[in-house]
Amino acid sequence: MKVLHINAGLENGGGLYHIINLLSAAKMRNKDYELLTLAEGPVKAAAEKAKIKVTSLESNSRYDIKVFRRLIDYINQNNFDIVHTHGPRANLFLYLIHKKIKAKWVVTVHSDPLLDFANNGLIGKIFTKLNILALRHADQIFAITQRFADLLTDQVKIDPKKIIVIYNGIFFKNQIPVKLTHDKFNIINVARCEKIKGQDLLLKALHAADDQRLMLHIAGDGSQLPHLKELAKELKLEDQVIFHGFLSHTELTKLYQKMDLAVLSSYSESFPLVLLEAGDNELPLLSTTVGDIKKLIPDDEYGFIVNIGDEVALSDQLVNISKLSKKQLQMIAKKEKKYLANTFSIYNQLAEIDQGYQLLMK
Repeated sequence: MKVLHINAGLENGGGLYHIINLLSAAKMRNKDYELLTLAEGPVKAAAEKAKIKVTSLESNSRYDIKVFRRLIDYINQNNFDIVHTHGPRANLFLYLIHKKIKAKWVVTVHSDPLLDFANNGLIGKIFTKLNILALRHADQIFAITQRFADLLTDQVKIDPKKIIVIYNGIFFKNQIPVKLTHDKFNIINVARCEKIKGQDLLLKALHAADDQRLMLHIAGDGSQLPHLKELAKELKLEDQVIFHGFLSHTELTKLYQKMDLAVLSSYSESFPLVLLEAGDNELPLLSTTVGDIKKLIPDDEYGFIVNIGDEVALSDQLVNISKLSKKQLQMIAKKEKKYLANTFSIYNQLAEIDQGYQLLMK
């Protein structure tokens, strides 16, 4: 089965790692998958580094309508059985040409399609409608959480028979780098600095904890970074918070060596790969009740959960967790990693996607 994955090419975060991990696993399993990006950018660069077969459909300008003809020809002339799109722009391109290609069309819904363009005014409303229109015409949809599957059925009005829930996966390491000794109780938050990620809530919870042992590391860049730095100053947390900005995967792995707890304070998430990666590095997890978080943290033997937006509960958990012994924290982290590795391996995800393709081709 020959499969072409298509992405806009400008992803630089969870979406990028999802695509590259999946295609890397497919390559290791000798699957005939390749990647096409609609523009040069981080996704193509990462694919080339991973030695994944990748092509860029570079257009001469935003209004280059010949790009659609080139895309149709590329799909048909290379005899792809399935075209699999990731992201609203790729979805729109396939919607506009899907009647002229021989391949079946699959979409992965990585985020809430009703919120993808929520803060972009009239243009955002237009793009939301176009993306929803595209989703309705796809032959098959993979939703990365049950919540997204329910939303697509109930609000976007897509036939539930076309939707399959497939959770994200990652490559899990057999061994992790040696943990480094440190004085403070180090907490890490890996996320874009945007309102939806709730770092303002995390800073306020840290302030309420009033515990100088706690040290917060925020790894991420975004529009809210200046505001968060100012908020940390207002709360007199300059000595307890380090803003690292965007970090590469290698840089994050090094930082994890001296962390004690990974925290996700988001108001909304799909299926957070950052928690899988923190769990892979044997860090205990604390998260708000976003997405299908109960799938990731089944109960308090595997990690810790607080309600979305609950500053008091978040603050209390930071203090309570920091008082646990290193042995207790290690036991929780190791149990969680074993569970995650058995449940959310990238190879599990690949097998489920392949089953979905087989079902569609029948």
